[in-house]
Amino acid sequence: MLYGIAAATAALLLTAVLAALLRVPALRAGIVDRRRQRPLPVLGGPAVVAVTCLVAWVGEWTAVAPLGEGVGRLLAAAGAVAALGLVTDVWRLRARVPAAGTALAALCVVPYDETGWGGGVLAAGWIVIASLAFRGLDHADGLAGTVGVVTAFGAGACAAAEVMDGLAVLLSVFAAALTGFLMHNWPPARIGLGACGSLFTGFLLSSAAVFTRAGYGPGPTAGVLFCLAAVAAADAALVVLARLAARRPLLRRGPDHLAHRLRRLGVTPPGAVVLLGAAAFSAVLVGVLVHTGWTGAGAVLWVAGGVAVAVLVLLCVTVHPSRRDTSTQVSGHLRVRNG
Repeated sequence: MLYGIAAATAALLLTAVLAALLRVPALRAGIVDRRRQRPLPVLGGPAVVAVTCLVAWVGEWTAVAPLGEGVGRLLAAAGAVAALGLVTDVWRLRARVPAAGTALAALCVVPYDETGWGGGVLAAGWIVIASLAFRGLDHADGLAGTVGVVTAFGAGACAAAEVMDGLAVLLSVFAAALTGFLMHNWPPARIGLGACGSLFTGFLLSSAAVFTRAGYGPGPTAGVLFCLAAVAAADAALVVLARLAARRPLLRRGPDHLAHRLRRLGVTPPGAVVLLGAAAFSAVLVGVLVHTGWTGAGAVLWVAGGVAVAVLVLLCVTVHPSRRDTSTQVSGHLRVRNG
């Protein structure tokens, strides 16, 4: 317990300092994201990843908080996904490249002894979907970090209930590192997660959830996993449905995510983060209660219903197409007219 508190405190402070130090080099190197007409450096992700891995390694090396069987492999795979995300941030790789790398890493960490090969493949697919969904949450200042902190505490509670102490400590350290990052990422953000940090967040949390649910029935497990990632799943479903209806490319970025639509309704950027963070907390709480047996699996239906209603309502909110989509449509019309 004492080590967990000390490790979390160290992770929070180290991430806050390192994120501040990486801001200027990211701006000078041009490792930025264009957000609301301003350049946002995106080396906050490497700060979160480096501190999480460092503190976890210290606990493993000193044997004070060993990670446990399979957790070290999980963290190594998450680090590899983060490295691929960093390459994506620097060289602007196509979206399918980090998606393929995430899929390969997911197949390497699933506990097949407990899930079986069929269940393991399904679990790997869920890890990929959740990782990409968390990357999508990085569309607004403070959102991915806030939802990540809430989810990390929920997944950590599930791990503690399974007496996976190493995994629980790792998730508490990660939550503390994200909190330190949020000191610089709260709207208006001074630094962002980027693909490196958002993919690491989604991969680590979804893989940890799969580990804690390994050996349980597929139905209740699917419900718990959905609750732990309900906000990210809602954002992904909203974007996919909206882009299919508008016949826009699924992997191209655009202002059609949850926070974008809430802002169109008049919600302020901090208000959108607080609202979605509260939604994440409610869904994660249901997932933890179902996992620990404090409530029945039927409670998941309330979360699913809330997600469905939110997606359907926000689909009706008009959003402006991105400049890239607009220019593509204009050039297409010109080619038709000139043809």
